[in-house]
Amino acid sequence: MALEIVTVPCLSDNYAYLAHDPGTGATAVVDVPEAAPITAVLAERGWQASLVILTHHHDDHVQGLPKLLAEHPAKVAGNAADAHRLPPLDITLEDGGTIEIGGETGHVIDVSGHTIGHIALHFPQSAVAFTADSLMALGCGRVFEGTMDQMWQSLSKLAALPPETTICSGHEYTAANARFALSIDPANSALISRAERIATARSANQPTVPSTLSDELATNPFLRASDPALKSALDMGDASDAEVFAEIRHRKDRF
Repeated sequence: MALEIVTVPCLSDNYAYLAHDPGTGATAVVDVPEAAPITAVLAERGWQASLVILTHHHDDHVQGLPKLLAEHPAKVAGNAADAHRLPPLDITLEDGGTIEIGGETGHVIDVSGHTIGHIALHFPQSAVAFTADSLMALGCGRVFEGTMDQMWQSLSKLAALPPETTICSGHEYTAANARFALSIDPANSALISRAERIATARSANQPTVPSTLSDELATNPFLRASDPALKSALDMGDASDAEVFAEIRHRKDRF
């Protein structure tokens, strides 16, 4: 039975996620920007959090953990390689390893770039991936700690997941990301249509995440650095995919 995924808006533009296994009753929380919205949804649904998974160490993904644990004394999991700057971990994860939510196994993917030690979690049975600040809806995280090549390799790992995968990312940045994407890929009909849907959703204060990997592959410029049409539009027809990605990321940083 597939995990039930609940998106929980937090802070001004963050998202946490609940992943509930109906068969066993196990519930995991992925990232804790703040506790109150998460505990409210757990109470509303009558769920008890038994596991917290932290994708990376940034405050806006971990700062609500103490208050959450006060009400839900769950086990805390995170990347062993980043344990020195994460809250105390009960379960240490590593690239290529696994973690269980009830009866489903998730696969740990190192997606360093935004930070060193950032992880994503892919649950193939439920066709969902928690990508936080690596792959975002129509975007990707800023490269704060890693290299551009490292970030491109991380995104390439996520792009290789099945296209029907639901991408649960960490922020509501999609409208701004759409404006940038259109600035470098204005003839992309799929992008134009998606940008219109995003504008409608945001005008109604509706979230634009999760998204699907198939939509990201068709419209997210950070995943399309290998596309000859986009390379041509950037006058980088002879450049490597990693070089094109770096140019797109630099342009977004200046946008």
